[in-house]
Amino acid sequence: MLKITRAANGEVVFTLCGRMDAENVGEMKTLFGSEAKGRRIVLDLKDLTLVDREAVRFLDSCEIDSIKIRNCPAYIREWITRERAGDCNEVASKRFWMTTLKEMLWQQQRNGAT
Repeated sequence: MLKITRAANGEVVFTLCGRMDAENVGEMKTLFGSEAKGRRIVLDLKDLTLVDREAVRFLDSCEIDSIKIRNCPAYIREWITRERAGDCNEVASKRFWMTTLKEMLWQQQRNGAT
């Protein structure tokens, strides 16, 4: 489940919390479309825990459209970079996900989450 919080102070900041998947992409596009033209939009991903491929592609398109992404988790940033480079073949993708899952588990343990 994805929780979206909006704050505005010169720029509009959407803070995303939880899991983002393909179903949330349409909702995000609607939110962006409701903002005034020319208003700067920022996505804060500090509490985003899990994404799917469609969400990553959406985040990549946001950056291309000059939407700033803040506090992007390392595994999401790496995935965006790989998508952009077209480096998402099946073998590389499996290796990437194994490393990503290990990193996420380690971080959860470090943060005391179960």
